[in-house]
Formats: sequence, structure tokens, C-alpha cells
Amino acid sequence: MAAAPSVLFLCTHNAGRSQMAAGWLRHLGGDRVGVYSGGSEPADEVNAAAVAAMAEVGIDIAGERPKRWSDESLRAADVVVRMGCGDACPVFPGTRYVDWEIEDPAGRPVVEVRPIRDEIGRRVQALMAELGVAPVSVS
Repeated sequence: MAAAPSVLFLCTHNAGRSQMAAGWLRHLGGDRVGVYSGGSEPADEVNAAAVAAMAEVGIDIAGERPKRWSDESLRAADVVVRMGCGDACPVFPGTRYVDWEIEDPAGRPVVEVRPIRDEIGRRVQALMAELGVAPVSVS
């Protein structure tokens, strides 16, 4: 049996986009995929509007905490998804990198975060299909 693929989501503060993406992938992929997230300059807490928007689709990211990416998580990842960390995102040879240009939800109300949440959800589902990971649940 092949090992489950792993994905690392990176953004600057690890408080919005990367947390929502990790939440989607954990929800949809279950134990069929390894999920990591991190930031180059972690915030003190996850964006409250991102938490609320994800809760609306039944995904709880309220207990998550922003953290700095680690060399260990970068080396463990089969795919690294970069979402706005620019030159601060490290690059390791042999790792697949994907850049997602997605609006930053920082400072936005929930009504403006919903479309960002939905776009991230669509991209996570497409990435799962590329990796051959079947969803364990559908939202």
C-alpha cells in the first residue's frame, strides 16, 4: 500500500488562507492525506472571519494556531502550496510547488471571506483529484 501523499500550505501569517486550505483538506481527505500548514511570519491567532466562514460549511478550524513552517514539514511534503508568502517561501529541490493567487482574508468581514473560502475549497478538491485522493466526505 502506497503512503498517503502530504501537502503543506504556506502563507505569510498562517492565519487565513493556509488555515482554510488545511481545514478543507483535512475534512475532505481524512487520513488519506497528510496535511500541514505554516507561515513565514505567524500571526497570534487564526483570522476570526476565516474561522466563522469555515464553520458555516461544517469545518472547525477554531482550535488551530498559526505556526512557522519548518524544514521538516517542507521536506515531508509531496506538494507545497504557496499562497502569498512571496520570497519568504523556501524552495527544496525535488519538491512540487504550486502557487495559488488567492485574496488575503485579513481584515475582511465574513461576507467577503466566503468567496475566498469557496475558491480555496474548489482548489483543494482539484488538488486532491491530481493526487488521486478520493474524498471521504463531500461538502
